[in-house]
Amino acid sequence: MHETSLRFDSAGHTLAGTLALPEGDGPFPAVLLVSGSGPLDRNSDHRTMRFEVSRQLAHALAAAGLASLRYDKRGVGESPGDWREAGLFDNVDDAGAALAALAARPEVDAGRVLAAGHSEGALLVTAMAGRGAPVAGLVLLSGSATPGEQLLLWQADRIGATLPGPVRGLLRLLHIDVRAKVAKNHAKIKATTTDVARLGLARLNARWLREFLAYDPRTDLARVRVPVLALTGSNDLQVDPADLDEIARQVPGPVQIHLARGVSHTLRVQPGAPSLRKYKAELRDPIAPQVVRAVVDWCRARTAVTPARKDQG
Repeated sequence: MHETSLRFDSAGHTLAGTLALPEGDGPFPAVLLVSGSGPLDRNSDHRTMRFEVSRQLAHALAAAGLASLRYDKRGVGESPGDWREAGLFDNVDDAGAALAALAARPEVDAGRVLAAGHSEGALLVTAMAGRGAPVAGLVLLSGSATPGEQLLLWQADRIGATLPGPVRGLLRLLHIDVRAKVAKNHAKIKATTTDVARLGLARLNARWLREFLAYDPRTDLARVRVPVLALTGSNDLQVDPADLDEIARQVPGPVQIHLARGVSHTLRVQPGAPSLRKYKAELRDPIAPQVVRAVVDWCRARTAVTPARKDQG
């Protein structure tokens, strides 16, 4: 595998990324890798947590004969700007610009370019395809088919139920309703008009949140005509695994869904009952082999890449 730096322009912003190329002669089929929400770099890493989703997938794809591009979001890594000022649809624009930059590379077969997104990234590539971007297929990892506001309320319910018993008891004692508090915060965010706003002591990317709360992924899913692989872990607390069936109902083209047993939103195996508190420990492990295998096999089949044969000795 060979990696090289790549820069591309999007709406007046110059974003930085890494082009990963397999061994051998191109042009290669390729996959655009789009990270989740917040200030994540090209490897899907946050300054406090290393998710490494894009980096690990890029290396697995290269070993299977597929090129890839992963990039730093605005205001992260080597990309200038302020990530808090970017809206959801700015991020869609950036994904579209990254797709065009990848397809334009001489090492890449522009007719065999896929897009894979994790979490928010799954929404971004769906919206991009819904706009008619020239992509040969989509991989939706932990992708939602629920309107944003409903999804955040679902998260509040699910996460609240996983809190330790003493914490739930304290919340009841203090008459704190987690769902009601989240809904109240939504009302405050929707009342803002600036790109960045304060909610309590926190500076929030308010425009992104307003757009996310109002966004219904089903609208764009219904416009997707290319093949789709949708994969979500059974222990995901941030996206409803039942949305896999909704994705299959909404997308008119061929869809393959995969429920990854025992896998969390980080795409790692999470033993026992689902819990956000386990994220830090599970991130020491690589992405679950079943996830990597499903993604690589689907991308290889979709782009007709023949697996490398081992010497028989």
